Amino acid sequence: MVAEIGLNTNGDIDLTLELIRRVAEAGFDCVKFQKRTVDVVYTKEQLDTPRESPWGTTTREQKYGLEFEKIDYDVIDSFCKDLNIYWTASPWDCASLAFLLRYDVPYIKIASACATDADLLKFCGQVNKPVFLSTGMCDMPMIHEAVDVVKNEGGKIECIYHCCSVYPSRLDQLNLRGIKTLQKEFPNIPIGYSGHEKGVATSVMAAVLGAKSIERHVTLDRTMYGSDQAASLEPKGFTTLIRDVRDWEVARGDGMIMIDDEEYPIIKKLRRV
Repeated sequence: MVAEIGLNTNGDIDLTLELIRRVAEAGFDCVKFQKRTVDVVYTKEQLDTPRESPWGTTTREQKYGLEFEKIDYDVIDSFCKDLNIYWTASPWDCASLAFLLRYDVPYIKIASACATDADLLKFCGQVNKPVFLSTGMCDMPMIHEAVDVVKNEGGKIECIYHCCSVYPSRLDQLNLRGIKTLQKEFPNIPIGYSGHEKGVATSVMAAVLGAKSIERHVTLDRTMYGSDQAASLEPKGFTTLIRDVRDWEVARGDGMIMIDDEEYPIIKKLRRV
């Protein structure tokens, strides 16, 4: 279970630590961020465009305002160790991946937007870290290509996330049966689900369909500034998500049809023959 904080840090380390604390208490296994080298990921023309934000009036000011640096990740790393929760991030460029490798992150997550970035995929295949791949905005040939690029560099995709990259996604866009399609297409790779929909139920459905990992954006308050807030779960929602997925893990059983030990006294009481 992965709590995607991503851009919902709003560049505020104190807010971020509080959110990490809340998701750790809820029972998430890992918290995830996004790391960008701003001047590499965005063109000068994009950065110079007007954009009102808490940090100024240009896209450049907004992007730099959201970006955490080493001093922030040092705090995050120490805090997560204290809470016994993993953290990782999606690097959007090779320099950001090199930055993340300074830390003992459990895996590298390829964001849907980067699933066709051959240079980044090659680097991921070379660094001896498990790779998780999101597949929003991808068709099946693109997914195969991404898997092959990582594999050809000696790496391994450890999880493929079924995903729709609309924020927030409508129910009719989720195509949850895509999880089953990916399971058949990649029988040797665990298939997960990265959701951007409103609500909890459909992410639990993904677990029922066999998703091995669930990733959801989280926030303390969906009304806060930020493009991802509307596709995020607040504390009540993400706590419910953890509870319901863990209940499913207990309730699904092994599929064997047999008499439960506690049914035998009931048999003696109720059966006539």
